Amino acid sequence: MKATIVIPNYNGKAFMEDCLTALAEQTIRDFEVLVVDNGSVDGSAEGLDAWFPGVKVICFDKNYGFSRAVNEGIRQSGSDYVILLNNDTIPFPDYVEKLIGAIEADERIFSVSPKMIQACNRHLLDDAGDSYCALGWAFQRGVGQSVDKYSKPGRIFSACAGAAIYRRAVFDEIGVFDELHFAYLEDIDVGYRALIHGYQNRYEPEAKVYHVGSGTSGSRYNAFKVKLSARNSVYLNYKNMPLPFLILNWLPLMLGWLVKLRFFVNMGFGDEYKAGLKEGFVTRKNCRKVPFVWSRLGNYLYIEWLLIVNTVIYAAEFLKRRLKK
Repeated sequence: MKATIVIPNYNGKAFMEDCLTALAEQTIRDFEVLVVDNGSVDGSAEGLDAWFPGVKVICFDKNYGFSRAVNEGIRQSGSDYVILLNNDTIPFPDYVEKLIGAIEADERIFSVSPKMIQACNRHLLDDAGDSYCALGWAFQRGVGQSVDKYSKPGRIFSACAGAAIYRRAVFDEIGVFDELHFAYLEDIDVGYRALIHGYQNRYEPEAKVYHVGSGTSGSRYNAFKVKLSARNSVYLNYKNMPLPFLILNWLPLMLGWLVKLRFFVNMGFGDEYKAGLKEGFVTRKNCRKVPFVWSRLGNYLYIEWLLIVNTVIYAAEFLKRRLKK
């Protein structure tokens, strides 16, 4: 098998049939499907063979989070490539073929993110690869824009782990998904590490999926997600930035946290956001920092340039949205 498709699942019975049926209709079949179930209680890990014959299932006794689930899938895979696919996605028929073709174009490519389209608004984009900026904010490229946009492939900061393909061997070099994250920003973190090591993360618009979004967590914002995201934003920067770059980026990071705090106070999640930041700072030394190597200085400088450029892009798009109101 050339690829292993790992589907982390937690109470996703409402979505699994559409996802697995779409995988059974792919233009190539040189892949296996592995569902890692995080202690679901809705019966969603049962009877999956009806939609994808031969699907393998690993069942945990409780919900250990996205990172541990996909890491187990990565460990159990024996293929060259691993595709991580959310259960609330519906892949297009040539999705797997296009992803494999894109990642095979260059051995320095670590990951490839597809064009993700909103399942409930199919004329709008959900994600065209993920960006990360100097304010410590991750954002989805193209979200809410016309599906006709972002039609060219190219380099991105990080692939969205909701539907991306990864080169299996690179995980042995840079490490797998950080299980301290549990969920949220873990894909930005692993993409960051790949950039540090000199690999590329790319976007391929010919590979497409429909995506429901928040199929497991149930909403875009909730207390659980806000707290974890705040905590993980501290982990992400502490782990991946050497001390000189932490000092360089400290003021924009502080500004980003303060702006987000004000936003979540207005949303009614101010206490959760503050608690997440506090936990992040208190427990940051539990993280495994990426060792600084002088030979990778050029990679760090490239990342810093991306952080600045992405900040400008985010600000420009924010102003454009405000002017339209």
